[in-house]
Amino acid sequence: MSLVTGLDILSVARKGKYGVGAFNTNDMEITQAILEAAEEAHSPVIVSLSEGAIKYGGDALIDMVIHEAKQATVPVAVHLDHGSSYESCMRCIRAGFTSVMIDKSHEDEETNTREVKRVVEAAHAVGVSVEAEIGRLGGIEEHVVVTEDQVSLTEPSEAKRFIDNTDADFLAIAIGTSHGANKGKGRPFIHHDRIKEIAVVVPQPLVMHGASGVPQDIVARLIAAGGKIEGAVGIHEDDVRKAVTEGIAKINTDTDLRLTFTAVVREILMNTPEQFDPRKILGPARTEMKRIVAERIDVFGSANKA
Repeated sequence: MSLVTGLDILSVARKGKYGVGAFNTNDMEITQAILEAAEEAHSPVIVSLSEGAIKYGGDALIDMVIHEAKQATVPVAVHLDHGSSYESCMRCIRAGFTSVMIDKSHEDEETNTREVKRVVEAAHAVGVSVEAEIGRLGGIEEHVVVTEDQVSLTEPSEAKRFIDNTDADFLAIAIGTSHGANKGKGRPFIHHDRIKEIAVVVPQPLVMHGASGVPQDIVARLIAAGGKIEGAVGIHEDDVRKAVTEGIAKINTDTDLRLTFTAVVREILMNTPEQFDPRKILGPARTEMKRIVAERIDVFGSANKA
């Protein structure tokens, strides 16, 4: 199946009240884990690359991801996650991305609106969809650092004004999630009423960033294998299941795959110190990441929607 845009996938998801995973990749193993899990579940999927991933892997990574996506038997969008500038978005569009995010959520609304409009005008001219963000999530994501005191939930009125003024295709909103492996204490509180209020005035697909579940069995394995991570807690599965019925159509997942990759590699190096074959180190990590992607697809409700 050929590549599709993010909007092609997400508009159907919004109407169907299910979510689609946007999984971040940094290499071949993660990309294969994402696409193989999606194919086996007959699920549409979004493969995301951040600017950090692009800097790390260069054009070779971009070419590999797009090639693999084109071979998939399910709808796949290749998406720029948290693009910092118009220039970055244009580079990705020229490289073959079918969806881009321009993130100026840390700027004032006037600047955010102006920069999103620039990207939208150029992207729509060549059939590429655009994600934008209004409100501020906590945590660190590429070029955006938001401390706890800077977090601000998205207001329904500003979401409507912003989407009307920019013509963005889907909108990331701040509703209690945060980037990274430390999303709060206990069970982070998700403002479901706010999601529903925004969904009433914004018919476009809504996006949940910072939505990784941070599986505690994976955290325990990482620690047992010598890793150090404190206070790791994610977004509860029930909150995600509920959110997709309220207007959330795209759910970003990155931390879960990073934790899984690291835990498995640490286990193999600890348990078989004589091992130096990269295939026998990275292969099991790919298999376990595939399992995690499959579990997320089940939570999102996108299985058998391709």
